[in-house]
Amino acid sequence: MSSIRPAALADRLESNSKPFILDIRPEASYDTGAIEHSHNIPVYNDLRRGDDTALTSQLGAVPTDEQVVVVCKMGIVAKRATNILQEEGYDAATLSGGMHGWNGYQNGSLSYKIRSLWWRVF
Repeated sequence: MSSIRPAALADRLESNSKPFILDIRPEASYDTGAIEHSHNIPVYNDLRRGDDTALTSQLGAVPTDEQVVVVCKMGIVAKRATNILQEEGYDAATLSGGMHGWNGYQNGSLSYKIRSLWWRVF
């Protein structure tokens, strides 16, 4: 499965090849903070329960001609959504660390810096 680190996503968002950011968190979580220009399809709880149709029934809202970066709270449920998208033929990747990782990157937190170092070493 494909993933993208927050720093790489930030670079992509500054380029001409912006991906489609699919935030699957519940609407209330999305409303309290989201990546700029992301799109919310709140299927997080459904996917956690094993209901893949919650996402597949809404794929019409996801473009097929762009890379899709899936975002959730920590990146775990987003992996499930990324797998579903890839099975449906999408070029999809999970945001490593989810919104927690993104916020850590944006804030330059120590935990993000340690995790980033870990990614580089391993």
